[in-house]
Amino acid sequence: MKKVAFIFPGQGSQSIGMGKDFFENSELAKEMISNASKRLNIDFEKLLFEENDKIGQTEYTQPAILLVSSIANAIFKEKCDIQPEFVLGHSLGEFSALVSAGAIDYLDAVELVHRRGLFMTEACSGQDAGMMALVGLDDTVVENICEEQRETGKKVWPANYNMDGQLVLAGIKADLESLVDTFKEAGAKRAIVLDMSVASHCELLRSSVENLRPYLQEYLKDEFSPVVSNVTAQAYSTKDEAVELLSSQLTSPVKYKQSVAANANKVDCFIEFGNGIVLKGLNRKICKDVPTLNVSDFASLEKVLGELND
Repeated sequence: MKKVAFIFPGQGSQSIGMGKDFFENSELAKEMISNASKRLNIDFEKLLFEENDKIGQTEYTQPAILLVSSIANAIFKEKCDIQPEFVLGHSLGEFSALVSAGAIDYLDAVELVHRRGLFMTEACSGQDAGMMALVGLDDTVVENICEEQRETGKKVWPANYNMDGQLVLAGIKADLESLVDTFKEAGAKRAIVLDMSVASHCELLRSSVENLRPYLQEYLKDEFSPVVSNVTAQAYSTKDEAVELLSSQLTSPVKYKQSVAANANKVDCFIEFGNGIVLKGLNRKICKDVPTLNVSDFASLEKVLGELND
């Protein structure tokens, strides 16, 4: 049997209709969606399957993505008993990874990330926070520019290390907008301020840390299978480590490309669970020799099961 890693996407992977094939064809999916709706008093059927504005709001986006990823992973586990060498998520996806690793019940995780989204929104309220996507610059160039600009009083930080030449910044939207020309002059092919009102993984979320910590303490289990941290790109497997790392994750950049590069030699393939193929696209550029499969509906699930048995 092949050695595999399970990986889980974060915010930005959402779309209306995600998880619908599972819902229409799996009693387990129906049960998980029903239970999540009761837990949060949110109609997840409407949120996931009908046109609405809430799906783009952080406090709703996060539990919706986690729920769909957890459903995909749970249905896969019903059909295949392969154990991953490790699990890994991108930002919010680290919480989906924790569910898969047995670190937290999926319903507790749905509530936890709903609260996480609320805390993030509250922290950024009134600050006109935002994020910027950069393409075509080396990390050190971006880091140096951000550091120089912070010394002048601007609030800008590297937030997501997605792959070589693709980095997302977080900070005050006006400060990010003021740097578009600076980054282009430094050689950026693209510097685009994103349509977001939350600045993830930066110091603007400092107030969220202590708000989230009690829920991490309450819901996380003492020990679990290895989860690769966004903060360190290394695996952890205890509650004490998780509380510290997931608290730090709010204000630290996501080291996704570093995490994949540091651990790719341990597996024959990655399997992405949830909506879309965002991580599959990144992985193609990070580790070309290790394929990434994806499970987003029953058709892709059957394809993955076939490839694992080859």
